Amino acid sequence: MKERVQAFVNNRWLVFVAAMWIQSCAGIGYVFGSISPVIKSSLNYNQRQLSKLGVAKDLGDSVGFLAGSLSEILPLWGALLVGALQNLIGYGWVWLIVTGRAPVLPLWAMCILIFVGNNGETYFNTASLVSCVQNFPKSRGPVVGILKGFAGLSGAILSQIYTMINFPDQAALIFMVAVGPAMVVIALMFIIRPVGGHRQVRPSDGLNFTFIYSVCLLLAAYLMGVMLLEDLVDVNHTIVIIFTVILFFLLIIPIAIPIKSSFYDEPGDLVEEPLLPKPEQQAAGRSKHDEVIFSEVEDEKPKDVDLLPALEREKRIAQLQARLFQAAAEGAVRVKRRRGPRRGEDFTLMEALIKADLWLIFFSLLLGSGSGLTVIDNLGQMSQSLGYDNTHIFVSMISIWNFLGRVGGGYFSEIIVRDYAYPRPISMAVAQLVMAIGHVFFAMGWPGAMHIGTLLIGVGYGAHWAIVPAAASELFGLKKFGALYNFLTLANPAGSLVFSGVIASSIYDREAEKQAHQHHIPTHIPGSILSGMLAVDEPLKCEGSVCFFMTSMIMSGFCVVAAVLSLILVYRTKSVYANIYGKSRT
Repeated sequence: MKERVQAFVNNRWLVFVAAMWIQSCAGIGYVFGSISPVIKSSLNYNQRQLSKLGVAKDLGDSVGFLAGSLSEILPLWGALLVGALQNLIGYGWVWLIVTGRAPVLPLWAMCILIFVGNNGETYFNTASLVSCVQNFPKSRGPVVGILKGFAGLSGAILSQIYTMINFPDQAALIFMVAVGPAMVVIALMFIIRPVGGHRQVRPSDGLNFTFIYSVCLLLAAYLMGVMLLEDLVDVNHTIVIIFTVILFFLLIIPIAIPIKSSFYDEPGDLVEEPLLPKPEQQAAGRSKHDEVIFSEVEDEKPKDVDLLPALEREKRIAQLQARLFQAAAEGAVRVKRRRGPRRGEDFTLMEALIKADLWLIFFSLLLGSGSGLTVIDNLGQMSQSLGYDNTHIFVSMISIWNFLGRVGGGYFSEIIVRDYAYPRPISMAVAQLVMAIGHVFFAMGWPGAMHIGTLLIGVGYGAHWAIVPAAASELFGLKKFGALYNFLTLANPAGSLVFSGVIASSIYDREAEKQAHQHHIPTHIPGSILSGMLAVDEPLKCEGSVCFFMTSMIMSGFCVVAAVLSLILVYRTKSVYANIYGKSRT
């Protein structure tokens, strides 16, 4: 029994399930659409000032250099503890200000508090992804998709818990955001760590992933049904409590996997999963001269070789390598040495920064994901402008679609690379085209457009965060994955700064001013950043689809540009995916 308990504590599925629980309350930034109206009314902000808080939130959510660095220095539980404290202090102080328990601070100080509170999420993401990608090196797509999916679902989960507790004021949601994630993370932080997962492969792992996917789909469908019911019908509070208890049961049930594998399966079922070859392992198998020839083969081989069947491809490469050996020995060719690692090997961040592939991913993510984040941040105002009073339902719905996009993005992109050895970024291009259509629905403001637009934007945005981390680990290796991942997440606030902080807020306030003049309402539109940090007499409100029409059409166009960048990346990386996954198909 002692050995069984020890196997349970060191089980990679236990780490994965604990990471799922942390992620299910870690996506606190997705609740900003629900708490922003409270902040706006309590502190008398206008849309431009609120957008500045949104950008600060996005920066906190994405500036993860410190989290990536600390995850390489500290044990992962230490990084998680730092994140929990940041979350508690940042959002806790905002709650004190909004409820009048602390003096009101200027806008720049509020931006710092929102940044600090949301920055805790980068520690939760980094620790969860780093530990689980190392524990499941051959299942990166599903693992990343499921973990990032639960982060996207956290908005709906926190909203449901908030509804169950039935707080007397909306500001209590900010208190929940401050205290809830910190408590969960501190309770689970010692479980999140690499446990040599590649040595724990079982024949039942495929069924385990199927079970997790089934729970994910059931959870999303259940939350969607519950929230639609609560929105359309006046549900008794006792029923709300029952709904929430069932939600907790669905979240807890995946623990059955590590319990079964540790206490009921035979230890002899374990096999070792081969990791992708590391540069030092590759070098150990061949001489210095061989390594030079190997690099030269990469330059000299025809591009169509990588598209051949695996056996034929290996035969052609071996023939080319033999000719180069002979030519080099006779002095007929001068073999040049390739500097730095090749795609698929371990890159440092500085080595990756000089590669066009990294910047293609970054700018594609900036345009695609940045536009989706702008919708998430402004969803409360978008729904109000179209005449919807209950903004919480759309915030919860986009969390669910975001979740399904992440889970589905990881699942389908894994099929593409596993079954067809085709580049994973092709699925990102599809997601960006889906988002372009979603922005058009928001622009037109047709009946039901909010529901359809929320679906398309949520699924497309979510898919980015399952596909990009997995693709980055395939192209640039696992050794510095934390730093690379946190660099790429900078694309999120960069896109939000342009789309939300500049374009959306300016157009919204301009349209609101026009409507105010038509109704002879006195207005005050700040003309500069300094004046934007001052409170105004009356927050401006815009009504109708015109409020976000131009913004949505601009973002739709940029999503098409993002899809083109992703297709360029697909063309450049065909040979890499053929080399990594082509052999596994034979």
